[in-house]
Amino acid sequence: MSEYVALTGMSEHVISELKQNRLLTIEIRSPHNFFAAMSLQPGDFVFLTRTSPDDLTGGNTGIVAKLLKSQISTFRVLQSGEMYYEEREMTTLRLQLDPRCIARVRKVLSNRIGEVSKVEAEEIPLYNAQ
Repeated sequence: MSEYVALTGMSEHVISELKQNRLLTIEIRSPHNFFAAMSLQPGDFVFLTRTSPDDLTGGNTGIVAKLLKSQISTFRVLQSGEMYYEEREMTTLRLQLDPRCIARVRKVLSNRIGEVSKVEAEEIPLYNAQ
């Protein structure tokens, strides 16, 4: 059993790509996942699940992946019309992940707003995965 930073609310597409053992780069925009991912360094392992942060409990399944690299990008979004001009900045975090195994949460260690979500999880043997 190991402790992992948890990225929650991942799309079905991301989970299914990782289940197929595909190297994958994802873009993180949601604040709860952004700050959690900021705590990671290349070589760290992370737990990814489609479960929303509010529903994260023991028994939830997900994928454990190794972080190969990360990159922060900030860009501007401009919108305008006849009566307005709006400019905003958006910051995203790109993570390149190498999937390792399917795992099940044993215990949620932290999951409050403003904190890094962490879980204690164990690998599920392939014959028990589904």
